[in-house]
Amino acid sequence: MSAPARGVGRLGDRVIDAVAEMGAFARLAGATARAAFRAGPPLRETLRQMEWIGIRSTTIVALTALFTGMVMSLQTAFALSRFGAKPYVGGVIGLALVRELAPVLAALMMAGRVGAGITAEIGSMVVTEQVDAIRAMGADPVQKLVLPRVVAATLCLPLLTVLANVLGILGGLLIADWQYHITPHFFMRTVTYNVVLQDFLSGLAKTFAFGWIIAMVGCYMGLATTGGTTGVGNATTRAVVTASISILIADFFLTKVLLSL
Repeated sequence: MSAPARGVGRLGDRVIDAVAEMGAFARLAGATARAAFRAGPPLRETLRQMEWIGIRSTTIVALTALFTGMVMSLQTAFALSRFGAKPYVGGVIGLALVRELAPVLAALMMAGRVGAGITAEIGSMVVTEQVDAIRAMGADPVQKLVLPRVVAATLCLPLLTVLANVLGILGGLLIADWQYHITPHFFMRTVTYNVVLQDFLSGLAKTFAFGWIIAMVGCYMGLATTGGTTGVGNATTRAVVTASISILIADFFLTKVLLSL
């Protein structure tokens, strides 16, 4: 077989594998939705996952938002000073954070921490046959393992995004006051004048989808783990990369939809 034919064959195999994975992911998403309507998530496990996913992600999201706001303030004020608009840095930072940066950065931080953790935890249960034991006892692994994590991530990410909005604006305010001598009162006036409720809700609405993506990708990769401990490591890496790319793609399409409303 010639080299071009082998290349076309490999490409076809990859396309078939990708379509098969998308189908398996869709089946898991459908099973999760059916489990939610049929019996609902286990309350105790859902609360435990909310503590692990939400509360324990607070530090990394807070630090990311704070320093992002500080860097934005430095760069934006420097750029606006060329046009004599340096005092209005607050409005630019507020809009950028509320509509895009806070939701996306919070989601990416959660994808790195939570997505990897979910995949590693469920993947370890798969390779040690604990998931098979759950099925043998007549329980549904989707309801016991997947649904609580999906619900927790979907509910916690919007709350983390609100925290990121507050700390990001606070970081920008501190640098604007210390570095460029823009009073906090004027900074906040420009933020509240330029950022309206629709901007806040637009950014917040996307985080429900981001949280769902992170948890579903992590659970899918975990349940599809094969190959022992090495397979767990490979699945964890794939989960983080897939969730991060999916968040960025979803952000583009959700932004297009929300801007058209």
